[in-house]
Amino acid sequence: MINSRHGTSKFGCFGKSWNNVHSSSHSLSSSSSSSTFHSSVTATDHKVLHRVLQSCRGSMDLKTATKTHSRVVVLGLATYPSLVSSLISTYARCHQPQIGLRVFSKVLDLFSRNLVIDCLMKGGQCDVAKKVFGKMPVRDVVTWNTMLGGYVKNSRFLDALNLFRRMLSSKVEPDGFTFASVVTACARLGALCNAEWVHGLMVEKRVQLNYILSAALIDMYAKCGRIDVSRQVFEEVVRDHVSVWNAMITGLAIHGLVMDVTLLFSRMEVEGVLPDSVTFIGILTACSHCGLVEEGRKYFDMMQNRFMIEPELEHYGTMVDLLGRAGLMEEAYALIKVMPMDPDVVIWRALLSACRIHRKKELGEVAIANISRLESGDFVLLSNMYCSLKNWDGAERVRQRMKMGGIRKKRGRSWIELGDSIHTFNAANHSHEEMKSIYLVLEGLVQRAKLEGFTPLTDLVLMDVSEEEKEENLAFHSEKLALAYGVLKSSPGTKIRISKNLRICLDCHNWIKIVSKILNREIIVRDRIRFHQFEGGVCSCRDYW
Repeated sequence: MINSRHGTSKFGCFGKSWNNVHSSSHSLSSSSSSSTFHSSVTATDHKVLHRVLQSCRGSMDLKTATKTHSRVVVLGLATYPSLVSSLISTYARCHQPQIGLRVFSKVLDLFSRNLVIDCLMKGGQCDVAKKVFGKMPVRDVVTWNTMLGGYVKNSRFLDALNLFRRMLSSKVEPDGFTFASVVTACARLGALCNAEWVHGLMVEKRVQLNYILSAALIDMYAKCGRIDVSRQVFEEVVRDHVSVWNAMITGLAIHGLVMDVTLLFSRMEVEGVLPDSVTFIGILTACSHCGLVEEGRKYFDMMQNRFMIEPELEHYGTMVDLLGRAGLMEEAYALIKVMPMDPDVVIWRALLSACRIHRKKELGEVAIANISRLESGDFVLLSNMYCSLKNWDGAERVRQRMKMGGIRKKRGRSWIELGDSIHTFNAANHSHEEMKSIYLVLEGLVQRAKLEGFTPLTDLVLMDVSEEEKEENLAFHSEKLALAYGVLKSSPGTKIRISKNLRICLDCHNWIKIVSKILNREIIVRDRIRFHQFEGGVCSCRDYW
């Protein structure tokens, strides 16, 4: 057991509270009621133990972790799920996972074990939770759902789908909560084949649709590029909850179908469903994607004066984006200055992005100055703005700042679904087993595009290299690799669907337009913002995105 003097010196600001924990442990022997003891300990000392273990994780201090573990046992808290999960993750961080698993083995009831997994997932400890899950001799549907939900919340969508397949083979029957997580995973991946398979299972198992599952299905098909199926699902389900309407409005918005959004909103009023704040985020987003400034202003005003919904940060951010994209930079900046709350980093980045498009260097520098923690994308936007103004000195200063700060441009990642398999590509990556064939196809497409008049936008490359090297850097962006693989593996004339983690760059956008014409194929790209449907040399976004 740790004495109070050691606790005070070791944990600094935790010292006083640590002494309180120590005092509580001594009171155990004199207490006549175990329940009284637990209420006095858990109310205040629980948080202290968590903080100490968190500190141990950060410093990989195994010695203090084991002493803290002893204190947890002395206080009678060794089976508390939140503390057990904290101990397990701390031991894993200190390269002693076997001790953590022994801690878990002391938790005997299934309910508490499920809570331990939930705590680990909430802390982002997916791999640790996976090990704990693997050691459970008995798992119920809640156990599987906790793992699935945790994977989805931590953006481990492929892991969620793989685990779902394991669940089906384990003879544990999935329920509505299971499918809510799996449908979300399919949506985030844009994995249409998997989405159709999961939906088919729901029909086969006669899963009752509530508003949550209905909205999730509509969202899933929209994000998989099948807005037509989203509409079909929408028409077939009960539509008495605003979430179902919001899913359809948002789906139409990311496809750039602003007129359909406004018509659906009118129908929503006719059917007596009141909009909420999310409804107007979807409507304003649709207006922003299509440059409908007057309509955006109208709905922003309607939200406040007719439906008494106070604008939140997301609404202001969407309005700044709408005005900025349309070139109304001063109005966008004026809106930021009169906001009743402090603008967040998303709003300043929306302004910076607009400054890059419209070459407003001074205002762009204002936006940069207000972003407290600059990321690689901010530097790239600023550099691209300098490059578009032929201000090479400014671009060089940005490059030097990135180099001095050890900041590297965030790598683009794209993926394509073929059958039930998802193939992921990173920019200029050579790890795929068929990369030699992929590069041959890509190089052929690049040369054919040049013959059609395509010129690489080398100003977009933030590198101090030759023009030839800049062209090569652009040629191997992740969406181009994914497209080449799609061409390699699919039949002529079939649609190619690609998803991407970042916004598509102007060079890739121009190139894919030409490739869609050369190949006479429809190419659908879902980037971080919206869908781009390329066909016959044009894009559904009309070059406004």
